[in-house]
Amino acid sequence: MPRKMKIAEDNYRHKGMRQQLVNQLRSAGFSDERVLSAINEVPRHVFLDSSFVEFAYTDQPFAIGAGQTISQPSTVAFQTTLLNVERGMKVLEIGTGSGYQACVLAALGAKVFSIERQRNLYFRTKEILEQLPYRVKTFLGDGYEGLDTYKPFDRVIITAGAPFIPPKLIDQMKPNGIMVIPMDNANGDGQIMLRITKNADGSLSREEFGDFKFVPMLTGTASD
Repeated sequence: MPRKMKIAEDNYRHKGMRQQLVNQLRSAGFSDERVLSAINEVPRHVFLDSSFVEFAYTDQPFAIGAGQTISQPSTVAFQTTLLNVERGMKVLEIGTGSGYQACVLAALGAKVFSIERQRNLYFRTKEILEQLPYRVKTFLGDGYEGLDTYKPFDRVIITAGAPFIPPKLIDQMKPNGIMVIPMDNANGDGQIMLRITKNADGSLSREEFGDFKFVPMLTGTASD
């Protein structure tokens, strides 16, 4: 029987490094103190290979296997701020990845439902999340399909570059719900961060928030 993965400890040194990261984000213009507090709480280093612990609190992404990355903290802060999460909200996350973004949302008091399509990554992240005190339900599946059984959602966050706005995810949102999605730009060399609001009459309002680069959002499930 394989030995269960044990996450790294979270000591005073790690907490000091997190505080420095939060100070850096604040200096860069992030002003939502609830989001900054959540980032200050969640131990990012436990989601990374032990060889990267020294760099866990720098503002950069890292590969986590299966062609996926853990987003840099400023991107996590940016998407989380746009999502405008309130305590008790149901949030659907497409692309569990390392689990870091999901835990930041849970630290804000959200009930997080997260889908990952990469089988090995899903099981690895699930083991990590089970050792942390955050309310995150994980699912192996196709992000384009969402989670019809658990709808409706107050918020939807997509952590991969999407070629279009997935209609099933819009259908699973509550009226006045918000989706934050990096959508492929016309040049095909990156994404534009969008905030989509589903109005009470079912129509959509769209806001744009600059250029980003994410791994692609793919269909189906896959093994590493």
